[in-house]
Amino acid sequence: MATKSYATVKVDKEDGITWVTLNRPEKRNAMSPQLHFDMLDAITELEVDEETKVLVLTGAGDSWSAGQDLREYFRALDNNPKERRRANWSGHQWRWEKLNMFPKPTIAMVNGFCFGGAFTQLVACDFAIAAEDAVFGLSEINWGILPGGLVTKVVADIMSYRDGLYYCMTGDSFDGKKAAELRLVNYAVPRAKLREETVALAKKLMEKNPWALRGCKQAFKTVRTMDYQQASDYLAVKSLEIRQADREGGREKGMKQFLDDKSYRPGLNAYDRQK
Repeated sequence: MATKSYATVKVDKEDGITWVTLNRPEKRNAMSPQLHFDMLDAITELEVDEETKVLVLTGAGDSWSAGQDLREYFRALDNNPKERRRANWSGHQWRWEKLNMFPKPTIAMVNGFCFGGAFTQLVACDFAIAAEDAVFGLSEINWGILPGGLVTKVVADIMSYRDGLYYCMTGDSFDGKKAAELRLVNYAVPRAKLREETVALAKKLMEKNPWALRGCKQAFKTVRTMDYQQASDYLAVKSLEIRQADREGGREKGMKQFLDDKSYRPGLNAYDRQK
């Protein structure tokens, strides 16, 4: 699939990894209405792109995203409810509805500032790796508002009660190391190794059966809000769905390698998708 060009977003493909870069470095990649429109189109295109095995979301320059653009998203649309609604809908669609259940694994590569509204897409990504010197913050309280959209909800889901409330109510910032300690990201690495570590994780994921990966992701995110009986029923059906959809026959290959070939031992050697 040919790669489109966008005004505020860059899409680059390399060896199965699709790099989606918020491209407003002069604004610290703050999210304008145009960026939301561009990202919605890009994410929708990539959902069915066969070249995309793993999607990495990052930011141009020294920022991942400084959140919503206060001037273009808020002030400029205060008296234009139609465009505000369009921008709000597009932002919600790509940052949560699309990204949260994107059919391929997603990694947030947080290279710099990550503030406010950017927490939504950060949490929506399956994995997050941050530069140790990246800066995170929920600064909305300093503007006399609360973290809106889904930000308060995703923070309440991913951070502990005490930590989430503390950072929402103080507006204090913290670095990538602290973000890892708070479990907001999986781990933090020196900035010079950020891309290398992101590629390593992407390659590890690409070794897995893609149908199992997709089903595992969907199941994990769905059962979190279910009770045990609902989860048991859902997971039984989901397992059958994966077996029917899997064009690689991963279950059969895995069992053969484990039971017959003796070539796969969990924790000792790898399952071979190509065998």
